[in-house]
Formats: sequence, C-alpha cells, structure tokens
Amino acid sequence: QVQLVESGGGLVQTGGSLRLSCAASGRTFSNYNMGWFRQAPGKEREFVAAISWGGGRTYYEDSVKGRFTISRDNAKNTVSLQMNSLKPEDTAVYYCAADPKNFRGIVVPTIQAAYDYWGQGTQVTVSS
Repeated sequence: QVQLVESGGGLVQTGGSLRLSCAASGRTFSNYNMGWFRQAPGKEREFVAAISWGGGRTYYEDSVKGRFTISRDNAKNTVSLQMNSLKPEDTAVYYCAADPKNFRGIVVPTIQAAYDYWGQGTQVTVSS
C-alpha cells in the first residue's frame, strides 16, 4: 500500500506560480516512478508530468513544457510540481500518482492506467 497526500494548491493570477507537493508513505519511495495528472471541470483526467524512480528522467505534457518542473526528494519521500507562468487553462484538480508495482521501472508511464495509487487531489485555480 502507498498513501499519497498532495498540498500546495490555491488561487493564483495568470502568470503566477504555485508549487505542489505530494508526500508518500507505505513503501520504499525511491523504488518507483511517480506522476502528476490533472482534471479540469467537465474534462477527462490528463497526464501532466512524470519522473523516474531516481529522478534522472522527466516527462511532460506538451502544454506545460517549459513552464512546469517535476522533481523528487527521495530522502523526504516527496515529489513536487513547480508551476510557473500559469494560465487559466491550467485550472484543475491536480493528483499525484504512484507506480510501485513497477520496481525501478525503466519505462516511466504517462497513462493513468499504469498508476495504482492516487492522492486525494489539490485544487489549482488560475484567474484571468
């Protein structure tokens, strides 16, 4: 079992920044890949970013490249998403997700179905 708790969401103006954090517990955090997803009102949940178990490989959805940065601190069992130059279309509930079944997996998944554990989500609202 893995427990995930997100924090850091809030209301920000267009062009502003937020930093989301996800604290993990329950299994050896440094052994599995992590991802961030988001779901806007009336839309399907979509991939945002993912990071490999060691932190050396990162992947981003095209619309957030150059604005968002995913990182992890394996000593603190946390994964973060730094979001800069925020736009109204970034408004969504953001979820972190864990893929512990894929022990030190070479392939870092970018699809929801690959992730077994999810946090409760944190709301990000970008005002225009």
